[in-house]
This record gives sequence, C-alpha cells and structure tokens, in this order.
Amino acid sequence: MPAPTPDRRAFLSTGAGLAGVALAAMLHRDGVARAADDPWAAPDGTPHFPPKIKRVIWLFMVGGTSHVEAFDPKPMLDKYDGKTMEETPFKALLDSPHVKKNLREFVPGLHKVRPKLMKMQAGWKKYGQSGLAVSDWWPHVGGVADELAVVRSMWTSDNDHGAQLQFHTGRHALEGPFPTIGSWVRYGLGSLNDDLPSFVVLGKPLADCCGGQSGHGGNYLGPEYSGVPLLVDAKNPLPFLPGKAQSAAKQREQFDLIGKLNGLAAEQNPDDPAVRAKIKTYELAFKMQTAVPELMKLDQEPEAVRKMYGLDQPETKEFGQLCLAARRMSERGVRFVQVFHGSNGGAGAWDAHSEILKNHPPLCKQVDQPIAALVKDLKQRGLLDETLVVWGSEFGRTPGAEGSAGRDHHPFGFSIWMAGGGVKKGVTHGATDELGFHAVEDRHYVTDLHATVLHLLGLDPRKLALPGRKRLDVDFGKPMTAVLA
Repeated sequence: MPAPTPDRRAFLSTGAGLAGVALAAMLHRDGVARAADDPWAAPDGTPHFPPKIKRVIWLFMVGGTSHVEAFDPKPMLDKYDGKTMEETPFKALLDSPHVKKNLREFVPGLHKVRPKLMKMQAGWKKYGQSGLAVSDWWPHVGGVADELAVVRSMWTSDNDHGAQLQFHTGRHALEGPFPTIGSWVRYGLGSLNDDLPSFVVLGKPLADCCGGQSGHGGNYLGPEYSGVPLLVDAKNPLPFLPGKAQSAAKQREQFDLIGKLNGLAAEQNPDDPAVRAKIKTYELAFKMQTAVPELMKLDQEPEAVRKMYGLDQPETKEFGQLCLAARRMSERGVRFVQVFHGSNGGAGAWDAHSEILKNHPPLCKQVDQPIAALVKDLKQRGLLDETLVVWGSEFGRTPGAEGSAGRDHHPFGFSIWMAGGGVKKGVTHGATDELGFHAVEDRHYVTDLHATVLHLLGLDPRKLALPGRKRLDVDFGKPMTAVLA
C-alpha cells in the first residue's frame, strides 16, 4: 500500500532546526513553495514589464521626522511665530475636509491640531543646481540634492504611531496587519543571489506598540515573504540560528542527513514543489552562514569609504555601518533592504513632543552623513542608476507648538524623497500650504509610494493580488508619474 502523501503546508512546517522551514523558505531563490495548482502560488519571478531598477534600499526614521525642519522649510512659520492659526490668513486650514474626516483622537486630549504656531527651529538654504531647499540639520543630504526627487505632499490617516505600520503596509493599524512593501517585492521577484535572502531588515525593527514584526512581515502572503533581520556583526550576523557554536563540518553533516531524508520524501512526492523547495532552502541556509558573515566584514572596505560613511565618528558609526552594509548587500543581489533608525522600544526616537531643538539635531547628526554617503557611494560604483533609495518617516510634525517647544504628530502633509534609477534628479513634487500644515498640491497617500517602487521594479500590484483577498483601490496606489524619469 503506497505511503500517504503528506500535506504540503504541514510538511513545510516540520522543524529541523536552523530557525525552521518558514525562515529557510525565505531564502529560496524563486519563492515557489506551493504546488503549481495552488491559486496562491507565487509568481515566477519575472517582472510584468521592463524594470527600471533591480533593487531598493528603504530608509525609515522611526517616530515622525519634522518635515518643516527637513525638506519642506516654511518661512511663514517664522513670520507668524506665537500666533494661533485663527490669527493668521490660514485659519481656514482647520476646516479642511481632509482634516475633519481623518483626524482621530486615540488618546483623549492628545494629538489634536496644535493651533499656536512655532517658528522653524533650524535655518535652511538652497543646494545644488536644482536649488532644493533643505534644513541646516541635513547638510550632507543637502549636498546630494541634485540626486533627489522630494515629494512634499504625502498624507496618511493614522495620527498615532500605528502610522509606522500603515507606512509599510498601506492599511490603518486598526484594520490589522497586511503584507509590507518589502514582502510584495519579495513575493513578486526572485533573488539575484542564491546565497542571500532577497528581503533583509537592518537596525532595530518597529516596537510592538507600532507594528512590531508586522512592520516587515509577509502576513497573509506567508512567513516566507517576511524580511530577514540581520546584525551588522561579522561574528554574529544571524542571531536567530540555533547551534551557531557547531563547526561547519558538523553542520555540513546535519545538512547532508536532512538532505537524504528530504530526498526520500521527494521520491514519494516527485511532483510536489514544496518538497523541492524545502530541499533547496536547507542548502541555501547553509550557504547563508558563510555568505552573511563575509558580507558583514566592513573592515574590508577601504578606509576612505569607511570614513565617508562616518564609521570613524561615534555619532555616525552605528547608522553608518547599517548604510554601508545595505550597499554591500545591494551590490550582491539583495532585492530589498529595509533600514530602521530610531526604534527605541516605544514610539521612536524622532517623536519630538517637546524640545525638538534638543531632540532632532543629534538624530539628524547620526543619519545625515551616512545617508548622503550611501547615495554618493552607489553613484561612484555605477549602482545608483539601478537602485532606488527611499527615505521616509510615518508622518511629519505639526507647524503648531506642543508643550515645551515640541511638535505633535502630523499626518496631513509631510515629505519623503527618492534617489536613483527611474526617478528625476533634483526635483520637488507636490506641496503643502505655506505653513506646512496640509498637502494641497498633487497629494499622495502612502500606497502611491508603494506603487511607484513596484512600478520601477517592473511589477503591477494588481497582478500580485491574491484570490479571496479583496484589496481596495487605495491599497494599490498609483505611481507618482510626475517624478518618474
């Protein structure tokens, strides 16, 4: 009597060490860990149309970076400093339909509109041939202004830190977790390197209050499409793996045994792609234990490069290492590198409810030079034209003052920027009003950024939709065609 055929999903979930098959499956080059007749089967890794880029580096500042002291300076705040909005020509902004519809008060008395305006806490100037206006807190990024496409008209609908999850999934946190942008890229495209994951997470991820693991999760796509967290530590880059003290020879023995057992299963289930995927993922997991530590040996880089990223300075060293590691991963074939800054176990370091003048400058100091170095380094290596660098935060901060010279959460208008392949250089798109309160020109919900990223990778988000998973039109977003080259 023939042996019964095991259920594919049950077979994939059986443990064999090395962080489980769900993690190992993330390393599978083509991502096809389901049967060919499965309606949820992943795409074959082929773009829907010719792509403009090969990879994405996604830089996220956790807590809400002030847009008016970054890439959308507002001199009118200086003019009306200390005035309430009712005392200015802009009082009608409070009656904006968008504000009335979307402002939600999660905590009684908190996160309301702050009507008493506060002047900019930083100076600003125009940079490069483009004349892009950038805050004095971001001088190094200002130095690469002619590479940037700044979008000043982003908006979201969560005015608390659930917006961190919303920025990555497109859905309000109260609606539950959905696949992140990195997971959709992982789902839609195959890897460019057999030895590395195609979706990697660097830096401390979002706190549980604000999305946690769902901030880089595959969610209903399945755990094999979640980002793989790695440490920038050549001695310990894979903290999730058991048995790290074992010798390579011993691990090789274990993999060989697992391979033989899986081979027997494959003989019983010759047409099951899940079995074939499992066999391959264990081999790839073994390769990853060699490839990743080598990748994290940042001391292999020339001294000039390490200094460019600020690895010789205490303020910039940590984030500089993340950015340099992101470049090394990208050039070796990682499709999507998600880099976090400011995650602190809570709302995030950038959450400047008081004393923004004490909060933002040191944080900007930590990231400004490394981010600019990343853009310059990619360009000098000929990689920028096939890479998209994205910078963002979950929302901006209010033009009005909160408490002691702070700024509250502000979802009605804020900035992101992109640099690299497929986008125009040295341009601004969209606008907030003269106070930086409301996105008034070419407004873009966060999924428009997702749609732009997918479009540049040659993916149509509608063709990635799954049976039985209804997605709203806003979930798909629309590419920001005005910034596309």
